[in-house]
Amino acid sequence: MHRRELLEMLGRHHSRFMEEAAYVRRAIHWVNTHENVFDRHLLPAHVTGSAWVVSPDRGQILLLHHRKHDQWFQPGGHADGDSDVLRVALRECEEETGLAAGAIRLLQPQIFDVDIHDIPAGPEAPRHAHIDVRFLVEIDDRLEIPGNHESHDVRWVPLHQVPRFNNNRSTYRMLEKTRELRNATAAYAVG
Repeated sequence: MHRRELLEMLGRHHSRFMEEAAYVRRAIHWVNTHENVFDRHLLPAHVTGSAWVVSPDRGQILLLHHRKHDQWFQPGGHADGDSDVLRVALRECEEETGLAAGAIRLLQPQIFDVDIHDIPAGPEAPRHAHIDVRFLVEIDDRLEIPGNHESHDVRWVPLHQVPRFNNNRSTYRMLEKTRELRNATAAYAVG
Protein backbone atom coordinates (compact mmCIF):
# COMPACT_ATOMS: atom_id res chain seq x y z
CA MET A 1 0.00 0.00 0.00
CA HIS A 2 1.27 3.41 -0.92
CA ARG A 3 0.14 6.60 0.70
CA ARG A 4 -2.24 6.99 -2.27
CA GLU A 5 -3.99 3.78 -1.19
CA LEU A 6 -4.41 5.08 2.35
CA LEU A 7 -5.88 8.28 0.92
CA GLU A 8 -8.37 6.22 -1.08
CA MET A 9 -9.35 4.23 2.01
CA LEU A 10 -9.77 7.42 4.03
CA GLY A 11 -11.82 8.95 1.22
CA ARG A 12 -14.21 5.97 1.30
CA HIS A 13 -14.59 6.09 5.09
CA HIS A 14 -17.68 8.04 6.09
CA SER A 15 -18.70 8.54 9.69
CA ARG A 16 -21.91 9.76 11.28
CA PHE A 17 -19.77 10.96 14.20
CA MET A 18 -18.80 14.60 13.63
CA GLU A 19 -15.55 14.32 15.56
CA GLU A 20 -14.41 11.30 13.56
CA ALA A 21 -15.41 12.94 10.26
CA ALA A 22 -13.17 15.87 11.24
CA TYR A 23 -10.33 13.45 12.02
CA VAL A 24 -10.72 11.88 8.59
CA ARG A 25 -10.47 15.30 6.91
CA ARG A 26 -7.37 16.15 9.00
CA ALA A 27 -5.81 12.77 8.21
CA ILE A 28 -6.40 13.22 4.47
CA HIS A 29 -4.80 16.66 4.60
CA TRP A 30 -1.78 15.39 6.57
CA VAL A 31 -1.22 12.36 4.35
CA ASN A 32 -1.59 14.53 1.22
CA THR A 33 1.00 17.04 2.40
CA HIS A 34 3.64 14.74 3.96
CA GLU A 35 5.41 11.97 2.11
CA ASN A 36 6.79 9.95 5.05
CA VAL A 37 3.60 9.71 7.16
CA PHE A 38 4.36 6.06 8.05
CA ASP A 39 7.65 6.96 9.77
CA ARG A 40 7.42 7.36 13.56
CA HIS A 41 10.01 10.13 13.38
CA LEU A 42 7.70 12.41 11.38
CA LEU A 43 6.55 15.10 13.79
CA PRO A 44 4.25 16.47 14.96
CA ALA A 45 2.18 13.50 13.71
CA HIS A 46 2.42 10.14 11.98
CA VAL A 47 0.14 7.27 10.97
CA THR A 48 -0.40 4.25 13.23
CA GLY A 49 -2.61 1.18 12.84
CA SER A 50 -4.71 -0.64 15.40
CA ALA A 51 -7.26 -3.43 15.71
CA TRP A 52 -10.57 -3.19 17.55
CA VAL A 53 -10.94 -6.80 18.69
CA VAL A 54 -14.41 -8.21 19.28
CA SER A 55 -15.54 -11.62 20.46
CA PRO A 56 -17.63 -13.74 18.04
CA ASP A 57 -20.87 -12.67 19.76
CA ARG A 58 -19.71 -8.99 19.70
CA GLY A 59 -20.33 -8.88 23.46
CA GLN A 60 -16.72 -8.41 24.57
CA ILE A 61 -13.71 -6.29 23.60
CA LEU A 62 -10.09 -7.35 24.03
CA LEU A 63 -8.08 -4.71 25.86
CA LEU A 64 -4.39 -4.53 26.77
CA HIS A 65 -2.99 -2.69 29.78
CA HIS A 66 -0.17 -0.88 28.03
CA ARG A 67 3.03 -0.93 30.07
CA LYS A 68 4.53 2.28 28.67
CA HIS A 69 1.40 4.47 28.95
CA ASP A 70 -0.19 2.68 31.92
CA GLN A 71 -3.60 2.69 30.21
CA TRP A 72 -5.95 0.17 28.62
CA PHE A 73 -6.05 0.19 24.81
CA GLN A 74 -6.82 -1.97 21.82
CA PRO A 75 -3.79 -3.58 20.11
CA GLY A 76 -1.96 -1.24 17.77
CA GLY A 77 1.23 0.59 17.06
CA HIS A 78 3.63 2.32 14.73
CA ALA A 79 3.79 1.59 11.03
CA ASP A 80 7.60 1.86 11.08
CA GLY A 81 7.67 2.68 7.38
CA ASP A 82 5.05 0.11 6.32
CA SER A 83 2.49 1.94 4.18
CA ASP A 84 -0.07 -0.90 4.46
CA VAL A 85 -1.92 0.20 7.61
CA LEU A 86 -4.18 -2.86 7.54
CA ARG A 87 -1.10 -5.07 7.64
CA VAL A 88 0.29 -2.89 10.46
CA ALA A 89 -2.92 -3.31 12.50
CA LEU A 90 -2.96 -7.09 12.01
CA ARG A 91 0.76 -7.40 12.79
CA GLU A 92 0.39 -5.35 15.96
CA CYS A 93 -2.63 -7.41 17.00
CA GLU A 94 -0.66 -10.61 16.47
CA GLU A 95 2.39 -9.31 18.37
CA GLU A 96 0.52 -7.76 21.28
CA THR A 97 -1.91 -10.64 21.84
CA GLY A 98 0.75 -13.30 21.35
CA LEU A 99 -1.59 -15.20 19.01
CA ALA A 100 -0.79 -16.66 15.61
CA ALA A 101 -2.18 -14.81 12.61
CA GLY A 102 -4.64 -17.65 11.96
CA ALA A 103 -6.43 -16.90 15.25
CA ILE A 104 -7.17 -13.32 14.17
CA ARG A 105 -10.06 -12.87 11.74
CA LEU A 106 -10.41 -9.61 9.81
CA LEU A 107 -14.13 -8.79 9.72
CA GLN A 108 -13.99 -6.08 7.09
CA PRO A 109 -11.14 -4.72 4.96
CA GLN A 110 -12.51 -1.18 5.23
CA ILE A 111 -11.50 1.23 7.94
CA PHE A 112 -13.55 0.76 11.11
CA ASP A 113 -12.56 4.00 12.85
CA VAL A 114 -10.13 6.91 12.59
CA ASP A 115 -8.81 8.82 15.58
CA ILE A 116 -6.18 11.48 16.12
CA HIS A 117 -4.86 11.62 19.66
CA ASP A 118 -1.92 13.17 21.47
CA ILE A 119 0.94 11.13 22.85
CA PRO A 120 2.75 12.76 25.78
CA ALA A 121 6.44 13.55 25.57
CA GLY A 122 8.72 10.75 26.65
CA PRO A 123 12.38 9.80 26.55
CA GLU A 124 12.10 8.65 22.92
CA ALA A 125 10.02 11.47 21.40
CA PRO A 126 8.51 14.86 22.15
CA ARG A 127 4.74 15.27 22.41
CA HIS A 128 3.16 14.32 19.10
CA ALA A 129 -0.04 12.95 17.56
CA HIS A 130 -0.99 9.54 16.25
CA ILE A 131 -3.28 9.40 13.25
CA ASP A 132 -4.68 6.01 14.21
CA VAL A 133 -6.39 3.99 11.48
CA ARG A 134 -8.41 1.17 13.03
CA PHE A 135 -9.72 -2.09 11.65
CA LEU A 136 -12.31 -4.51 13.02
CA VAL A 137 -11.13 -8.02 13.88
CA GLU A 138 -12.52 -11.00 15.72
CA ILE A 139 -10.78 -13.43 18.07
CA ASP A 140 -12.39 -16.40 19.75
CA ASP A 141 -12.82 -15.38 23.38
CA ARG A 142 -12.28 -18.97 24.50
CA LEU A 143 -8.62 -18.80 23.45
CA GLU A 144 -5.93 -18.09 26.00
CA ILE A 145 -4.37 -14.73 25.14
CA PRO A 146 -0.72 -14.82 26.23
CA GLY A 147 0.07 -11.16 25.47
CA ASN A 148 3.65 -9.92 25.32
CA HIS A 149 6.16 -7.73 27.15
CA GLU A 150 4.43 -4.48 26.07
CA SER A 151 1.43 -5.05 28.35
CA HIS A 152 0.85 -5.70 32.03
CA ASP A 153 -2.40 -7.53 31.31
CA VAL A 154 -4.66 -8.63 28.47
CA ARG A 155 -8.34 -9.32 29.07
CA TRP A 156 -11.77 -9.63 27.56
CA VAL A 157 -14.09 -6.90 28.81
CA PRO A 158 -17.89 -6.96 28.41
CA LEU A 159 -19.15 -4.01 26.34
CA HIS A 160 -20.87 -2.32 29.26
CA GLN A 161 -17.66 -2.42 31.34
CA VAL A 162 -15.23 -1.10 28.71
CA PRO A 163 -15.64 2.57 29.87
CA ARG A 164 -14.29 1.54 33.28
CA PHE A 165 -11.05 0.60 31.56
CA ASN A 166 -10.88 3.34 28.93
CA ASN A 167 -13.27 6.27 28.83
CA ASN A 168 -11.76 8.11 25.86
CA ARG A 169 -14.25 9.55 23.39
CA SER A 170 -12.94 7.32 20.63
CA THR A 171 -13.58 4.25 22.79
CA TYR A 172 -17.21 5.32 23.26
CA ARG A 173 -17.48 5.78 19.50
CA MET A 174 -16.11 2.30 18.78
CA LEU A 175 -18.37 0.82 21.44
CA GLU A 176 -21.38 2.45 19.78
CA LYS A 177 -20.32 1.01 16.41
CA THR A 178 -19.90 -2.42 18.05
CA ARG A 179 -23.38 -2.23 19.58
CA GLU A 180 -24.80 -1.40 16.16
CA LEU A 181 -23.00 -4.42 14.67
CA ARG A 182 -24.25 -6.62 17.49
CA ASN A 183 -27.83 -5.44 17.00
CA ALA A 184 -27.59 -5.94 13.23
CA THR A 185 -26.22 -9.46 13.75
CA ALA A 186 -29.03 -10.27 16.20
CA ALA A 187 -31.68 -8.89 13.81
CA TYR A 188 -30.19 -10.91 10.93
CA ALA A 189 -30.22 -14.09 13.02
CA VAL A 190 -33.89 -13.55 13.94
CA GLY A 191 -34.99 -12.58 10.44
